Amino acid sequence: MHAVVAQGAGGPEVLTLVERPDPEPGPGEIVLDVVAAGLNRADLLQRKGFYPPPPGASDVLGMECSGTVSAVGSDVQGWQVGDAGCALLSAGAYATKVALPAGQLMPVPTGVDLVTAAALPEVACTVWSNVFMVAGLRPDETFLVHGGAGGIGTFAIQLASALGARVFTTAGSQAKQALCRDLGAEVTIDYREEDFVEVVRAHTDGAGVDVILDNMGASYLARNVSALATEGRLVVIGMQGGTKAELDLSVLLRKRAAVIATALRSRPAEEKAAICAAVVEHVWPLVADGSVRAVVERSFPLAEVGQAHALMESGEHSGKILLTNS
Repeated sequence: MHAVVAQGAGGPEVLTLVERPDPEPGPGEIVLDVVAAGLNRADLLQRKGFYPPPPGASDVLGMECSGTVSAVGSDVQGWQVGDAGCALLSAGAYATKVALPAGQLMPVPTGVDLVTAAALPEVACTVWSNVFMVAGLRPDETFLVHGGAGGIGTFAIQLASALGARVFTTAGSQAKQALCRDLGAEVTIDYREEDFVEVVRAHTDGAGVDVILDNMGASYLARNVSALATEGRLVVIGMQGGTKAELDLSVLLRKRAAVIATALRSRPAEEKAAICAAVVEHVWPLVADGSVRAVVERSFPLAEVGQAHALMESGEHSGKILLTNS
C-alpha cells in the first residue's frame, strides 16, 4: 500500500509517500480501503515533532478517513466486505489501506458521498464528546466556540445551533465571520479587532456564556474564564496559544465554574467506540436531514499531501481539507 510518513521533523517537505505492507485485520479489527482522509491540526503538530502518535499506533499520519471494507477480522459483527464507512483513528489515515478497531468505524450518514464522509469523524466525535457528553450543553444555553471557520468550529456551530443553543464564535476575517453566520452563529467576533469577553458580556447582559470550546489553551485561559457564566464550563481541546498560564481561582470559585482539558486521540479503543456509537445515534440523523453538513475547502491527491499541509498551515482555509485516493 501507499502511505505518508514524516521523514524527520519539519515543514511539509518532510512528508514522504512510501510503500508499506498491506495491513491484516486482527481480532475485532477491520481493514478499510481508504477513499479519502481528513487533515487535522494534530497532523501538523505530529509532522513538526510535537505530537507523536500514541504508543503502539502507526507512524503513518492521519486520524480520520472514509472508504470501503476489504477485510474483516474475527469477533467483528455488523460489518462485511464491501460496506462503506468513515472512521476515527489514532493514526494511519494518510494511506490506501488502514486497519482499525471495528468500533471506530461508522456508517456514512444518509445523503453524504464517500469522499465528503472523510471530513466528519474527527469533528463530529470531538464536538459531540466535548460539548455535549462532557460539558453537557443544553437547549437554550449559550455556547462560544473559538476558531469558528475551522473544521471543528464549522461543525460545532451547526450542531449546537441545531440542538437549540445560542451560538457565539470568533473568526479572523469578514468572509469567515459571514460563513459562521450562515452556519448558525448568532454573534461573530473578530478576534483580531475585538475583545471576545466584552462582546460576550454585551450580548448576554453581562451574564457570560454557559459553555466554551477552546483550541487556544494558555493564551485564552484567563479571558475564557472571565467570559463564563455562573456554573459555566470551559473545555480546552488545543494548545495553539501555549501550555502554561496563571489562573485566578477566586474567579472560578465565585462562578462555580469548571475548566476541563480533554484529548480524543489517546483515549482507549473502548471509549472511542462509545463516542462513535453516540455520534451515530445523535449526530448522524442531523447530518442526514441537512441540519448539519461537512464544510470542505478543498481536496488534494494523496501525493500532494505537502500542498495540503501548507494550505492548512496558512490559515487561509475554512472547514476541512481532504486527501483522496483516486
